[in-house]
Amino acid sequence: MAYLLGVDIGTSGTKTVLFDEHGRTVASCTKEYPLYQPQIGWAEQDADDWWIASRDSIAEVVAKSGVDKRDIKGIGLSGQMHGMVLLDADGKVLRKAIIWCDQRTAAQCGEINALVGPERLIEITGNPPLTAFTAAKVMWVKDNEPDIFDKTRKVLLPKDYVRYKLTGEFASEVSDASGMQFLDINRRTWSREVMDKLGIPFEWLPEVYESYVISGKVTREAAQMTGLWEGLPVAGGGGDQAAGAVGNGIVRPGVVSSTIGTSGVVFAHLDQIAYDPKGRLQTFCHAVPGAWHLMGCTQGAGLSLQWMRNQFGQMEQALAQRMGVDPYVLMGEEAARAKAGCDGLIFLPYMMGERAPHLDPNARGVFFGLTNTHRREEMIRAVMEGVSYSLLDCLNIMRDMGVDPSQVRASGGGGKSPLWRQMQADMFGTEMVTINSSEGPALGVALLAGVGAGVYASVPEACDAAIQVTGSQAPIAENAAAYAAYYPIYRNLYTALKPQYEAVAALQK
Repeated sequence: MAYLLGVDIGTSGTKTVLFDEHGRTVASCTKEYPLYQPQIGWAEQDADDWWIASRDSIAEVVAKSGVDKRDIKGIGLSGQMHGMVLLDADGKVLRKAIIWCDQRTAAQCGEINALVGPERLIEITGNPPLTAFTAAKVMWVKDNEPDIFDKTRKVLLPKDYVRYKLTGEFASEVSDASGMQFLDINRRTWSREVMDKLGIPFEWLPEVYESYVISGKVTREAAQMTGLWEGLPVAGGGGDQAAGAVGNGIVRPGVVSSTIGTSGVVFAHLDQIAYDPKGRLQTFCHAVPGAWHLMGCTQGAGLSLQWMRNQFGQMEQALAQRMGVDPYVLMGEEAARAKAGCDGLIFLPYMMGERAPHLDPNARGVFFGLTNTHRREEMIRAVMEGVSYSLLDCLNIMRDMGVDPSQVRASGGGGKSPLWRQMQADMFGTEMVTINSSEGPALGVALLAGVGAGVYASVPEACDAAIQVTGSQAPIAENAAAYAAYYPIYRNLYTALKPQYEAVAALQK
């Protein structure tokens, strides 16, 4: 039996999972780490926290699995996209990594448009400049921390820093590299034109591969730290969204995934490249060779419910600890007692600005329609509904672009909630499907590693071997009618509040 290791370097923690060749989980471990927010709208993490969490979780999984380490045939790495790790000439980290949800780079986005040209930028990279993307972060350092910029010799993404620590290689792959805004996504290679126009040295970028390709091998030092064998192949892997899509079997047209993690993403496979002309959705290279994907991201999906839990869920947390269950299970049970539409209570989930469909770093979270008759259960449910409305925004744009899914596959931590899945089925008007594994990105990159190591012949074959549909939820007509009535109000609230968002942002600056 062959075994494959998937390591998912997320925002709240790193999860390492060992799978057999049929996609069954053998052992898993999660290690958490902090998020730093030195100013409103800023978000940073320590890159070495990612490495320590990866190293220790791999060691724990290998030890408790009981598997002969020589039977582990490959490792795949998944990671939060768009983060910026800067290294000096000695390979040392120069500053905390600015991560995907950081919103400080609005001025740099304008600068990038001016230097490259808005139409040319979309022709090359597939997208307009976004505050989330790595390019804007590097430009911010160039503008605001010139001493750090002058010492920089490599720019890496989060998972690719872990790769460097595992293998000693500077490498990336096309799905994650697409989100840096340095990649020519048509040619699937770095764009020297973009780098030259931005004044960023081309040699700062690592080698870039297709996602299944073996990009390095575990070094002796890393093997001693992790319990792996020296020389174990490490595949390119994928950005968390492309990796999660492979882990959900989104490797052919007609099936879409909806992922609720810290952020929320609607993801569609494309055999032919396509762009949203308004830049509300992003087009990136897929982890499937010769394919692309279309995705819409809402910044504050699971993050919004996590905020509710952390700030107002002390009762649920204490009770959950005594019962030995997840606090989110109790919150979901409470929310289920409220009616669809929450009697007019609407939540805008813009806790970290918003990406799709508004591209607005100044947007903020809002409860609208609150009355003295609303209870705790409506507050929780409204947060879940607000996130689902935002995902519906993304899906509707895809539909306008010709993507017509026959089913939507649930993924991420939020995908484990039957209530959240039902909300999406009701709002989307489609069947909401679950599969036999909830490991998403970790499974996806393990399968990619299996392709690179020769366990499978192709990415679709790997998915067929490991992924089966296990359940589905159809829309409930009564709920669908309620959401159809409230959804236009949800959409109009952003337009009405946009001037006030800008006014608050100006005051805070």
